[in-house]
Amino acid sequence: MTSKWWLMLPATLCEIGWALGAKYAHGPVEWLATLVLVTVSLGLATWMARTLPTTTVYTVFVGLGAMGTVVVDIAFLGAPFNVLTLMLIVTLLIGVVGLKLYSSRQKEVSCTGSH
Repeated sequence: MTSKWWLMLPATLCEIGWALGAKYAHGPVEWLATLVLVTVSLGLATWMARTLPTTTVYTVFVGLGAMGTVVVDIAFLGAPFNVLTLMLIVTLLIGVVGLKLYSSRQKEVSCTGSH
């Protein structure tokens, strides 16, 4: 089986899109677009979880989605920025990257049988 980590980018973009859509949608077309983004986002995450560690997929998916939503909200939609927000986003990113690296390392160990 091939790795489906490449699906994380479109899944995360859809996650950011629906989160912002839920906040800013006003009419039926915007709500329909938000519903489509929710469906695609969760569908891609589910598809990745079929061949990748579910806990890692979910954590990376939600972490990147949350981080992306905050960044878009601050950069493009005028949400207030402060140093604490930046520190927490960096902490989240470190945790997501660490979990992904740890998950990859665990897979190597289980495949080679070494400790």
